[in-house]
Amino acid sequence: MLKRIVSLAAVLGLFFLAVLGYLSYRVILAGNTNFEQNERVVYVESDATIAQVLEELLPLLKNPNDFVTLAKRKGYYNRVRPGRFVLERGMNNNDIINVLRSENRPVQVVIPAKERLEEVLGYVSHFIEADSIALIEAFYERDFLFQTKLNKHTALTLIIPNTYEFYWNTSASQFRSRMLKEHSSFWDDERLQRAHDSKLSPAEVYTLASIVYRESVKREESRRIAGVYLNRLKRKMKLQADPTVIYALKERFANFDTVIRRVLYKDLRLDSPYNTYQNYGLPAGPIFMPEIDYIDAVLSAEKHDFLYFVADSTKIGYHHFSKNLSEHNEKAKAYASWLNSRQIKR
Repeated sequence: MLKRIVSLAAVLGLFFLAVLGYLSYRVILAGNTNFEQNERVVYVESDATIAQVLEELLPLLKNPNDFVTLAKRKGYYNRVRPGRFVLERGMNNNDIINVLRSENRPVQVVIPAKERLEEVLGYVSHFIEADSIALIEAFYERDFLFQTKLNKHTALTLIIPNTYEFYWNTSASQFRSRMLKEHSSFWDDERLQRAHDSKLSPAEVYTLASIVYRESVKREESRRIAGVYLNRLKRKMKLQADPTVIYALKERFANFDTVIRRVLYKDLRLDSPYNTYQNYGLPAGPIFMPEIDYIDAVLSAEKHDFLYFVADSTKIGYHHFSKNLSEHNEKAKAYASWLNSRQIKR
């Protein structure tokens, strides 16, 4: 009888251990994902609670209760980490928790050329946690603008269009600090010296580069066009750049989506800090985010005697350059006639 009891106890013990082993295996090591894709991305906000994390995570799991059991054992419940996490199909609970605790994946953000700071920050907000409103408030913060010697017109000059790597849970202030750091890195001693030689600040170089960028899509012309504007600045002539008038019109209309193909004579009288037909010197700020090549084009502008240029109707995208007004007027008249012949209006 005693042997039977001992044998039964041994069998029950083995059964219990087997069940316990199976449950441990299922909770810890068995695959627990519930999606067909190779990967799924989970976003955990900076102030997220465990309940909010589970709300997003549980639909991706075959057995949510097993995940919760192990998450409690491993202390994840009390130490939620914000970020962007990538789960792979077939992961077990142990791997999932390890990913959520320590594998915040960065994102590559290509900041392209945009017309206004608000557009840039709206674009960036699609890739990081900070929303566009928080980003705009950060860049327009009074103390920040005072410390950087910028204003709402020139704040865009802090952002250099390039490819950057960010963690998704980047805040507005962190993004701003990163752009300030990248700006300082971009404006190295060589670029600063070239700007100084041109008697321009980095923000002014950026602003002039924005005009050059909007004047021509032909990079091979950028250094020559930059030279024209620098010559005009040196002679204290008005820049009379059509792209600045177009920007001023868009600002006046409060519609930056409008397409303006032609500047009319009446537009040149528009009262705006961006209208270089009415004001001497550079406009209030950049009229577009110039690509790096155009910033460097201003810093290495051609040395020449040209003071004027007008679009070349025989070679679309290029320009005629002139050293005196009479020659320029002849070419400008020919271009105007070409426009009229094609009935190109506003």
